[in-house]
Amino acid sequence: MRYIVYTRKSTEDDDRQVLSIEAQLFELKEFAAKEKLEIVASFEEAKTAKEPGRIKFAEMLSLIEKGKAEGILSWNPDRLARNSVDGGRIIHMIDRGLIKSLKFPTFWFEPTPQGLFMLSIAFGQSKYYVDNLRENTKRGLRQKIRNGVWPGWAPLGYLNNLKTKGIDIDPHKAARLRRIFELYSTGNQTLYSLANCCDKNGLKGKLNKKISPSNIQSILQNIFYIGLMKYKGEIFEGTHEPLLSKKLFDKCQEVMAKRGKVKEVRKHNFTFLGLLKCGSCGCSITAEKQKGHNYYRCTKKKGLCQEKYLREESLLKQIKNFLQKVSLSSHDTGKVLAALNQEEERAKQQAQSEAVNLKEQLAQIEVKLQKLLDVYLENVLTQQEYAAKKEKLIAEKVRLEEKITEIEQRGASWLEPAREFVLSLNQAAELIKSENKSEMTTFLKNIGSNCILENPQLKFSPKIPYDLVAERSEATSKTLQFSDWLPREDSNHEPFA
Repeated sequence: MRYIVYTRKSTEDDDRQVLSIEAQLFELKEFAAKEKLEIVASFEEAKTAKEPGRIKFAEMLSLIEKGKAEGILSWNPDRLARNSVDGGRIIHMIDRGLIKSLKFPTFWFEPTPQGLFMLSIAFGQSKYYVDNLRENTKRGLRQKIRNGVWPGWAPLGYLNNLKTKGIDIDPHKAARLRRIFELYSTGNQTLYSLANCCDKNGLKGKLNKKISPSNIQSILQNIFYIGLMKYKGEIFEGTHEPLLSKKLFDKCQEVMAKRGKVKEVRKHNFTFLGLLKCGSCGCSITAEKQKGHNYYRCTKKKGLCQEKYLREESLLKQIKNFLQKVSLSSHDTGKVLAALNQEEERAKQQAQSEAVNLKEQLAQIEVKLQKLLDVYLENVLTQQEYAAKKEKLIAEKVRLEEKITEIEQRGASWLEPAREFVLSLNQAAELIKSENKSEMTTFLKNIGSNCILENPQLKFSPKIPYDLVAERSEATSKTLQFSDWLPREDSNHEPFA
């Protein structure tokens, strides 16, 4: 009987399971010498058997089909197959008489119905082991991601901490990677220019490979850098330290989205183009250059329109007049923000005090539930009485827990939008000084809608609360000041409420 020796390890990495093949060969040679087996060939393979498609395994079966051997010598049936396809091929070749003998130092086999039955069980156990291991691994990865830890290799800019099993910021690459986001957010850089920038600054990817433009795009879209993780299509919060702010990340996404749109090549740059609509017919307002000045007029796509031209200098003056109504000086902005900070501290203390009182009540409910259980176990109460009293206590417990959660989540949540609102009013004041027309257009689009040009005056509908600020400024004929934020003596409302 001629035999082929087959040894296998599960990984292709040279530095993992190094001794596995060597140990198998040593044991099998000793076994072959002891049993006086004739060895005609030997195959070594470094590949998992959980899926079909092993090259050396196929070569071994090909030799057997050609009649150059009748048996296989291996350490264990799981070395031959851990999937139903390869296991089925072995059994089918035994049924055809091509394989007449299988020898294992740790497993007995004879080509009989009982032997084939035991071999199929061994192959089935091997497959079960792989399937079960796969499910256990997936379960572990799911739990790891739920715990806020990335279950794989850290992306560029981070390092896998082998001691804590967590993800740490890479001190050598973090600053350069953050700079990539900052450069792209300006809108003046392309993916190719950033890839060249990485190459010049020595920023390399995995396995020290050069970063390509497609790598740059993946990096710019990876939410891992703002403390989030996307796994199997679901978003999770991570415990790792964010590498950059969400504001910077969102700005990069806006730039990338605009890059994907086809831009119209214009001969002249009209800043307020796309902002206005005609008040008479509803058509868009276009612009043209005449004698060195920019003029805005109706496109008249719906027919004849009597709306007149408006010179850009006059339009700019009207926009600045409106911005003046919703502006707040830097000095008063500082005062308002300081007052908001004080209000935030007061709100936090009040919420904390309310939460403490409710938690004390919750603790009393827990004590009552325990006492109720003790009384029931002493047979003082019937099942119906115990269930009724417990239901009331549980309902009260749930109510208190929901109330505590509401207070802790609510806190001073309104203060952050208030801060953003105040800062936007200060932005209006700064735009008046800088006369940045492009930013004026963006600002107006953000705070309102229905920007109409009529007779020929600018009419604008600001959102709440910008409309209230504009109305108050117009009524008092003065710019909003810090004193306007303070409550009147006849007001029952709290400050900033």
